[in-house]
Amino acid sequence: MSEVPETPGPLSDLRVLELGALIAGPFCGQLLGDLGAEVIKVEPPGVGDPMRTWGQGLPVWWSVIGRNKKSISLNLREPEGQALLKRLVADADVLVENFRPGTMEKWGLGYADLAAVNAKLIMVRVSGFGQTGPYAQRAGYGSIGEAMGGIRYLAGDPDRPPSRVGLSIGDSLAATFACVGTLAALHHRERTGQGQVVDSAIYEAVLAMMESTIPEYTEAGVIRERSGSILPRIAPSNVYPTSDGEMILIGANQDSVFSRLCGAMGNPDLARDPRYRDHAARGEHQQVLDDLIAAWTATLEADALLARLEDSGVPAGRIFRAPEMLADPQFQARESIVDVPDPRFPNLKMQNVVPRLSATAGSIRWPGPELGAHNSEVYSGLLRLSQTELADLQRRGII
Repeated sequence: MSEVPETPGPLSDLRVLELGALIAGPFCGQLLGDLGAEVIKVEPPGVGDPMRTWGQGLPVWWSVIGRNKKSISLNLREPEGQALLKRLVADADVLVENFRPGTMEKWGLGYADLAAVNAKLIMVRVSGFGQTGPYAQRAGYGSIGEAMGGIRYLAGDPDRPPSRVGLSIGDSLAATFACVGTLAALHHRERTGQGQVVDSAIYEAVLAMMESTIPEYTEAGVIRERSGSILPRIAPSNVYPTSDGEMILIGANQDSVFSRLCGAMGNPDLARDPRYRDHAARGEHQQVLDDLIAAWTATLEADALLARLEDSGVPAGRIFRAPEMLADPQFQARESIVDVPDPRFPNLKMQNVVPRLSATAGSIRWPGPELGAHNSEVYSGLLRLSQTELADLQRRGII
């Protein structure tokens, strides 16, 4: 793996203040930082973001979600800390927070308070249920938003209780939509000079990904159910066994691709069988078709199967884990995973920046920093505080 070259990125002229903790807000900050924004992470003194201690095996998650960020400590529960934040807001473009709705207002840091300091500020608010509505004040973790938004009901096998995807997908979706909203708000501000609030709710971010599940119910009375490794009536698209014990995913549900699959199977007439000749027919006979394909794939070793499918233009592939990703030539050729120097972890690797921009690429400039690592730079540089003032604020627990 190679190191990512440092480039300014398309958002290098923006300053972002990131408040809050865990994933829903900080992942939005990570995305903005990846694209070049100066992201100043504001953390409680002596404690910091809980993500600093998360991760299986070693606490490496912070190195990823905290990358490209400057860390300052600041006690927002104290009036002096609130006053310092307002001074920082005066020169900021974006503020990202994911506290429970009402918390910022309790501290005198609601949008009206901050807009009085900087009318061009874009305030990005990520929460479980949004800033309005009867549930707004409830505690709302990502798992609750995933359940309410519908994805938990559909995840897993039909003969078992709902599962999860193994990632904090609700938090990450809400953060991603928050980033999209931020970029839209920045575009609007460029035209008008006006700031605004971006309100991203976890349950709505999940709901936005739920395809046609709502009109399927309202128009046809259909409620989607858990379906395991398939999508009902989308066939063939499943995992299939090989003679050497691997499972290969094949996606050939489009008519032309299915015809090519039949050719690879040595059975081109199958594509003309009335049971399988078009998308609707294959959906009606999904299980029979899957069984037929599985009987064929089970006669071949995985490498031979994949080679035959590739030669025939049929989408197929292995199911990757981290070891397979690190070894794969496609990942290597595109530098999808890169080495990031970190004094705490000598072999640290992480996923690269996406999406890729041809002229103003984003970059990973440094991993998640130590708590308060940029106190002197930010407070002395931006707010012109003296070292004596900094020492006094630190002694009193303000920073």
